[in-house]
Amino acid sequence: MTDLQTTYLGLKLKNPLIAGSCGLTNNFKSIKEIAGKGVGAIVVKSIFEEQINVDTEKVIRNEEGGIKMLTGASDKMLARRVHDYDEAYSYIYDFARRNTLDKYLHFISEAKKSIDIPLIASINCVSNNDWHSFAKKIEETGVDALELNIYILPSDWRRSSADNENIYFDIIREIRNYVNLPISVKIGYYFSALSQSVQKLSQSGVKGIVLFNRPYNTDFDIENMELSHGNIYSNEGEYNHTLRWISILSEYVSCDLSASTGIHTWEAFVKQLLAGAATVQIASALYKEGFDVIPKILNNTESWMQRHEFENVAAFRGKLSKSKLENPAAIERVQFMKLYSGIE
Repeated sequence: MTDLQTTYLGLKLKNPLIAGSCGLTNNFKSIKEIAGKGVGAIVVKSIFEEQINVDTEKVIRNEEGGIKMLTGASDKMLARRVHDYDEAYSYIYDFARRNTLDKYLHFISEAKKSIDIPLIASINCVSNNDWHSFAKKIEETGVDALELNIYILPSDWRRSSADNENIYFDIIREIRNYVNLPISVKIGYYFSALSQSVQKLSQSGVKGIVLFNRPYNTDFDIENMELSHGNIYSNEGEYNHTLRWISILSEYVSCDLSASTGIHTWEAFVKQLLAGAATVQIASALYKEGFDVIPKILNNTESWMQRHEFENVAAFRGKLSKSKLENPAAIERVQFMKLYSGIE
């Protein structure tokens, strides 16, 4: 018999496979079905700071409708002049923002009641603007943990690397002051000193760090001469980047590491655990292969464990972390890895 049980963020999970934040974790039907397929936990689709701002501005732009909805007024002149009155503008802004957040709070509250595995809420934030009060309300819904999805693109030449990285710590500090929920932070790889930054983040009071937040890259439509999106879903070859960093960092951080991006197969799942990941998150695989990929990954992992006589996950987790490799320096020698490829 094999045992896939593990702990993540202090939570007991029946296995290390987590359904990551995505559009499929944004409705009750999918969440219940994903849970039924056997994952250890689910991260609800993030609510975006920009999304709240956009929803709010929609109400602001529709000034007449906003006034009517809030006050029942029909005076078009008053509606057109709402921006001239700070109090009216503030009232509409606060209502629109609260309406968006309340919908999310209701959703995660009901989603938590519908499943019997840990549910993790998610906030995609780019500043520490008032998230503490919302995080406190998230805690009151009964969810098990909170994932802070932070991705600061270092594209503003006016900000130094330290300025960008301080945003992460500011957000974490602000929220930790108000909630007792276990917190994880999902990050990208744009850090001037990634190892040092991840180590510092692990000491900031968070219980976990998710590596990595996969960016939606831009592309160009050369026929219509406009901006378009790049590949939305990850592919099977993208897990290697995360694998390297999990292996390098897993024994030098003070919290759990969760692997994300490019995990589509049971082999990639096992590799991340061998590197030292506490859990592994999948999203694109759910879109591409359907929810049956969940039992496929878990069943094949159990068969692999039996073949290698591993009774539980702890027996092999981290066996290929950097410090335990025969040649640990090789994992950091980017060009040296060509020797393993057989390409001259």
